[in-house]
Amino acid sequence: MTKPIPRIGSRGNGRIGSRKNGRRIPKGVIHVQASFHNTIVTVTDVRGRVVSWSSAGTSGFKGTRRGTPFAAQAAAINAIRTVVDQGMQRAEVMIKGPGLGRDAALRAIRRSGILLSFVRDVTPMPHNGCRPPKKRRV
Repeated sequence: MTKPIPRIGSRGNGRIGSRKNGRRIPKGVIHVQASFHNTIVTVTDVRGRVVSWSSAGTSGFKGTRRGTPFAAQAAAINAIRTVVDQGMQRAEVMIKGPGLGRDAALRAIRRSGILLSFVRDVTPMPHNGCRPPKKRRV
């Protein structure tokens, strides 16, 4: 019986190590999505691949406290802590949504020591898009 030819470079041969600490990311994009009930902070590299993320819910806040500015600040600190260790120095900030955590998350990002090249509001605004629901009668 012939011996099977080993496939070089396949995922089956050997353990794939964790790449979390391997990459050095000098520049990235920080996305802040602030709704009325939660704030989600996602840190990506310039190509858009997610490096780190956090939200007010994963930071330990439950219920109505997730929508507070303090919860947004905690979420931003948690998301940025890992990328600062990976060497991020410059970032762009994209803020989306109408929530209370917008300013608090931006303030926490500024205090983290990362230089911000620009801050952009990317909240989607309809150009008279969908028809609104009919008025409520009570």
